[in-house]
Amino acid sequence: MYTIMIIEDDPKIAGLLKSHIERYGDRAVSVEDFENVTEQFKQLQPHVVLLDINLPSYDGFYWCRQIRTISTCPILFISARSGKMDQVMALENGADDYITKPFEHEIVMAKIRSQLRRVYGDYAARDEERKVELNGLVVYLERLEIELGDQKVQLTKKETILLETLMRRSPKLVSRETILEKLWDDSFVDDNTLSVNITRVRKRLAELGITDALETVRGSGYRLINNWKATSSL
Repeated sequence: MYTIMIIEDDPKIAGLLKSHIERYGDRAVSVEDFENVTEQFKQLQPHVVLLDINLPSYDGFYWCRQIRTISTCPILFISARSGKMDQVMALENGADDYITKPFEHEIVMAKIRSQLRRVYGDYAARDEERKVELNGLVVYLERLEIELGDQKVQLTKKETILLETLMRRSPKLVSRETILEKLWDDSFVDDNTLSVNITRVRKRLAELGITDALETVRGSGYRLINNWKATSSL
């Protein structure tokens, strides 16, 4: 039995989702306290999260970011906001899929089952934890965490993918087009979005004492020069 967490402030929609999920033999829990979603997530430890955007106090984008700091479990947005940028923002903040309202319950269930198979079932990876290492710097791809010696810093999903791409090709140049394709597939992204993510990665590296390693090659792309001192936590 899987546990599905429903973060939806419309009781009618939350109730219908809960009913359909339980018909499949899984457990569904609806959030009632919208001030402490992260704490409820920690207690519940769900396998999948269904998340609305328009919520009391903080929106779904905020709660998606908070969950992503502690978990990689699948997050599916369900929202009446059907604009392109709403969907881009959801994916950029860590979501795995986006469903617009009004929706067919069969489609929602199919997407939930697909995520369960991908992460926990037939299609789930059975190998040891995936990571990328470069000169003592380690990025844990499932944990969304970067480590150097005894120092660790949490990453977002996009920061993890960006660092993985740069580390795998270091010290070679990685074009902007290649990075955009890795991060957003075919989604529309404005020119400033990549620069913002590069700035965030620089800050994460700086927290580990790594400065001036991520270089911008104007008009071409970026490269990671492994000029930091390797350290060991052993």
